[in-house]
Amino acid sequence: MRTVRDIPLFENIPILVRAALNVPLENGRVTNDYRLRRAIPTIRFLAERGAKVVLISHIGEKGTETLEPVARALETLVPRVSFFHETIGSGARAAIRNLAGGEILVLENLRRHAGERANDPAFAKELALLADVFVEDSFDTCHRRHASIVGVPTLLPSYAGLLLEDEIAALKGALAPEHPALAVIGGAKFSTKEAVLTTLLDTYDHVFVGGALANDFFKADGKQVGKSLVSDSDPDRIKKILANPKLVLPVDSFVAPANESVTPAEAHVAAIGQIAQDEIVLDHGPATQALLHELAQPAKSILWNGPLGNYEKGFVGTTDACARAIANSSARSIIGGGDTIASIERLGLLSRFSFVSTGGGAMLEFLSAGTLPGIEALDVHASA
Repeated sequence: MRTVRDIPLFENIPILVRAALNVPLENGRVTNDYRLRRAIPTIRFLAERGAKVVLISHIGEKGTETLEPVARALETLVPRVSFFHETIGSGARAAIRNLAGGEILVLENLRRHAGERANDPAFAKELALLADVFVEDSFDTCHRRHASIVGVPTLLPSYAGLLLEDEIAALKGALAPEHPALAVIGGAKFSTKEAVLTTLLDTYDHVFVGGALANDFFKADGKQVGKSLVSDSDPDRIKKILANPKLVLPVDSFVAPANESVTPAEAHVAAIGQIAQDEIVLDHGPATQALLHELAQPAKSILWNGPLGNYEKGFVGTTDACARAIANSSARSIIGGGDTIASIERLGLLSRFSFVSTGGGAMLEFLSAGTLPGIEALDVHASA
């Protein structure tokens, strides 16, 4: 796969970079700049060589959000950044022509155009008209078949950015871990995790399943989960994985009566299966936290993706306990997922992990498939 190091010319060349600028915003301000910091090496590499660096990205889910505050935050990390309020068209092209070599321009939210998610060839062509070269550096969206991910690489000479290169190398390594190896998978919805669980159970010595995802396994096993979040996945498919001796499930839970305003103070510990009909599982209990510590200590490789409790409602105990257990181990550790990263940053443990992926869903899909649509698009173009 060709990387930015293989681009033949830089000076005054407009280079379109699909960057990972989808960061959390609150009242028009960036509240966590982790992804921006990870985007800087590629941006700086191009700018220092005199390229006209044009950044495209999405922000939020509605399609109405703006990247303007992200551009302001980016300017505190790298010099000569400006923002343009359109994504495509004559105005955007004129703004790019007016850039000096080494300057950086952030264009407006890609998802303001329906053609982005629809992978509309016409929209991809408009994006390609903005530059002479394309760089893919948004690993977190490489599992999406969107115009900026799989359409543009068919129209321009295309290269992988430094972040994408690092992600691929680290996750390929995770598929061949040093043993004993532990994988921890949280979050929800069995159907989105089945493939990666199957892969990891073939590769790792222990695979711990937590978060709301564990409820699917307990329900399939005939255990009471009350009103806890469960998916509508085929129980027979879950039972197939449930039978694998490498699978590890929580041994206790923090539960509380089901209501929207429940707080951690209202929860109590319950054994697995001992949950009342009107209760919900919100986190795992102290015995499960001790189990995670016990599994992490001898491990030489640890992979972790997804929170282990209802993180948004403040049930962070097991997620934090897992973060500390991994940080205090001597294992090579690879983690991913927004809430997972938020936890280790809040605890000040980021530097204690070997590799932190910018992707959540993309990380899981890469681990199960060994590639992603956005990566394949680069490979196909490179071999054409």
